[in-house]
Amino acid sequence: MTDARRAGVALARAKERLDTLDWYPAPVRLRRVRLLSAPWLFRLPWLRRFDGYATWTVILLRGPVAEASDDLVTHELCHVWQMQHRPLAMPLSYLWQGYANNRYEVQARRAAAITAPDRPDGA
Repeated sequence: MTDARRAGVALARAKERLDTLDWYPAPVRLRRVRLLSAPWLFRLPWLRRFDGYATWTVILLRGPVAEASDDLVTHELCHVWQMQHRPLAMPLSYLWQGYANNRYEVQARRAAAITAPDRPDGA
């Protein structure tokens, strides 16, 4: 399977998970969203602590696409979803809320956690 195909499958699985949530008026759209490996980006000092980084249409990963966990892809796709509904407020929020307790970051962590297929309560 090619990296592009693996990325498409991973994004589809993450979308399926996010589609179970009703946090925004419309479900996440995958049109033009790409999932790419970019280990060089995570050598930059301000990105060293991350395994993934989302922009409006691109999700960049530290490691190979084939090795990305479904939770990581779901987390990053949640950021894309957030930006689809709050295109300026979401990215700018990191300037005044920081990272750890940023409401969008907390929401993306929660999205990955509560949609995990192995969650004990079946959610």
